Amino acid sequence: QVQLVESGGGLVQPGGSLRLSCVASGRSFSDYTMGWYRQAPGNKREWVATITSGGTTTYLDSVKGRFTISRDNAKNTVYLQMNSLKLEDTAVYYCDGRRGTIRYSDWGQGTQVTVSS
Repeated sequence: QVQLVESGGGLVQPGGSLRLSCVASGRSFSDYTMGWYRQAPGNKREWVATITSGGTTTYLDSVKGRFTISRDNAKNTVYLQMNSLKLEDTAVYYCDGRRGTIRYSDWGQGTQVTVSS
């Protein structure tokens, strides 16, 4: 079964940190561009960060300098290190993989991140 499984979310105070993980299984992972997305209640899903197969990273402006995306191809895993979390980072976070127009899999269940004092 081809799937992406996210984990690592939780409840954290403003200014805190979390590291999200996304484990890929069922097909080769290393040649996919991987990304993190998030969806807050009542909002559309938005792109957060991307890492290419070669390791090039890009970020949503509002998370630059606070979030870091990385990947470990040996573990078929992509990470999102989130520091200096803000209330507005509260959302369900999802990962996604693409190779050209081909998606790695359907959306997973995501992992909830709640930033609250």
